[in-house]
Amino acid sequence: MKHYQLRLYEDVIAPNHAPVYLAAARRALYVVSGDVTIEYGEGAQHQRADGAWLGDDDLALLAGAEGVKLWRWELISAGASGETLSAGEISAAPGARSTLKIDAPIELEPRQRWLMRCDKVQFPPGGVAHTHVHQGPGVRCTLEGEITIETLGDSHTHGPGSAWLELGHAPVLAPTTEACATTFIRCFILPRTCRGRSSIRYVHPEDASKNKPQRYHVFGERFITLD
Repeated sequence: MKHYQLRLYEDVIAPNHAPVYLAAARRALYVVSGDVTIEYGEGAQHQRADGAWLGDDDLALLAGAEGVKLWRWELISAGASGETLSAGEISAAPGARSTLKIDAPIELEPRQRWLMRCDKVQFPPGGVAHTHVHQGPGVRCTLEGEITIETLGDSHTHGPGSAWLELGHAPVLAPTTEACATTFIRCFILPRTCRGRSSIRYVHPEDASKNKPQRYHVFGERFITLD
């Protein structure tokens, strides 16, 4: 196994700010609010709130008239030469700021071929993800509502803006609040052969036939190459 870091940043860029530049990285961008034009090596894409972009080019980000708030996931090799926590933060942009929400260590099998997926998971009030595993690790962040993650003997509750790592192979039970609907945004690393397929597997046979109230929307998938 090879060690990597999956980082999640929150970027806030002022309205109509001059272009903000990011170095090349394996990344996913989710637009939390506002809108942004993403310029990359092969073209450009305009993205409004509740949309995502995946790629590995160096970027220019142009915020719209209302500014933009982004969640930005980046996969880097652990201990990469010259790599620091500040390397992924926006710099030389006085109307922009970056906040590192989580810097999560993960392990990936270098003989496996991988993809990066960004999606949205929505629960009705009181919905539960029964005890399950996934085919790869990932970092989630709550958009609205509240979810409790019970795994490896620990339990943590995540409200809006709170991020967490799921290892994939470690079983997770995830109840949500009954007070309102809950939504989280997820970026995770999966085998390429999982393309277009659900990665979830239920640990207890009796859970397979239970009601699954959560709904999924995949924003995109992109094949990635490990260092």
